[in-house]
Amino acid sequence: MKFPAGLLICVFLTISLCLTQSAQAQPLADPIGQSVVRIETTSQTPDYRVPWNPGEIGEGIGTGFIVVAPHVAERCILTNAHVVSDARFINLSKEGDPRPFSARVLYIAHDCDLALLLPEDPSFFKDTVPLKLGGIPAIESTVTVYGYPLGGEKLSVTRGIVSRIDFQTYAHSGIDSHLTVQIDAAINPGNSGGPVIQNRSVVGVAFQGYGGNIAQNVGYMIPAPVISRFLQDIRSGKYKGYMDLAITYCPLYSSAMRHALGLPENDFGVMISTVYRGGSADGLLRPADVILAIDGRRVRNNGSVELDGNLLEMTEIIERKFQGDQVKLEILRDKKLMEVVIPLRERWPFQLQAYSYGQKPRYFIYGGLIFQPANQNFMTAHNPDNLRLNYYFDQFLYDNLYLDHPEIVVLSNILPDPINTHLSAFRYTIIDRVNGVKIRSLRDLADAFSKPADFDVIETIGTARPIVLERKAALAARSRIFNRYQVPKDCNL
Repeated sequence: MKFPAGLLICVFLTISLCLTQSAQAQPLADPIGQSVVRIETTSQTPDYRVPWNPGEIGEGIGTGFIVVAPHVAERCILTNAHVVSDARFINLSKEGDPRPFSARVLYIAHDCDLALLLPEDPSFFKDTVPLKLGGIPAIESTVTVYGYPLGGEKLSVTRGIVSRIDFQTYAHSGIDSHLTVQIDAAINPGNSGGPVIQNRSVVGVAFQGYGGNIAQNVGYMIPAPVISRFLQDIRSGKYKGYMDLAITYCPLYSSAMRHALGLPENDFGVMISTVYRGGSADGLLRPADVILAIDGRRVRNNGSVELDGNLLEMTEIIERKFQGDQVKLEILRDKKLMEVVIPLRERWPFQLQAYSYGQKPRYFIYGGLIFQPANQNFMTAHNPDNLRLNYYFDQFLYDNLYLDHPEIVVLSNILPDPINTHLSAFRYTIIDRVNGVKIRSLRDLADAFSKPADFDVIETIGTARPIVLERKAALAARSRIFNRYQVPKDCNL
């Protein structure tokens, strides 16, 4: 995958912090170093252009460290999700011990780029000590980073300075934004998943930096609150992910706007600009509501709240909650103070625009026509030039398109055969109806083709003429097409 200059990226192999201060050599007996793990992975990346293909095999190197996960395992290994995503085989090794140990993924959280591994042989943990979590490091304080930069065999230890605490997009999913800690250091292929230590406690996990030449000496780590939330979420035996109010809001700096909303001239309050239908806040909040406080914490006019001794984006309060929890808001609506309690639930529409992992591409083939649901992986692989498809994908949330199309089913390609000639103009069109049945998902499309018909009529959005196939001819062509193009099966729904 190619990234434009300056784009925030996570590096699959590993990422290291090449710091402004010189590295300090650490003795082998250092208990922290003995609890850092070198991770080698063999992965298989799905092929969204030829979805029945098993995918390309690649290798990578990352870093992890030993922790205790309450109610999960006495000892396991924490690392980045992007180190072990789509992994088919995982090998672990320790400093001073060249023996490889195979491992498996216990839990993986792609939205916050974290994963837990467990060695197949429990003797791997001999002479190791689990590392403990700390808090958020202070600005201008020093941290130490452990890992295996550039895939080296020997453990590297480097130091850097905390320069900012902020919200940033996590490049692994491409859409999720969480709390991050910035370090005045460049990110290079090195120790992704390695622990960031302060006062002998883990304060973060090194995980991403900027590509290109725009940002120099800038690196990011996943801070302890995000790690703690991940470890708490999996206590139920399943990772459920982050919750969301499903709103957007804007700051209230303008005196005229504040006066129009009935607000005093102070530094508090943000205005809701969008409430996504079907989200947690749907029916409870409205556009133009002003959020004054969240769970008792006053919201500043830039959307920040005081939390853990820092001014953090108010979203961080929601980030620390779990499915089924509630959040209490103090709002101003039509110049009247109100309290609103919102139960938090899954944010399903947002996942379409996130990169997905560990899943085979879904598809359905009929009459040589390949149908696929559009998601971020599909759009990246195909880079379609169809303006309508790009609009539907980009505006999937903002224009509430997900209400009519929970999935955007696309005619992604055509396997040429006499029964489907002259249909190339339909490539990347969005399927609206098949034989009069509204298509809201790939399953709907497969079901529509399974019902008796002499002719199959496929209507696409924005196209005047339909695609028409004779059912008898399409069924007769199946084996011919599959043999010609070596397609093993007609669907993965």
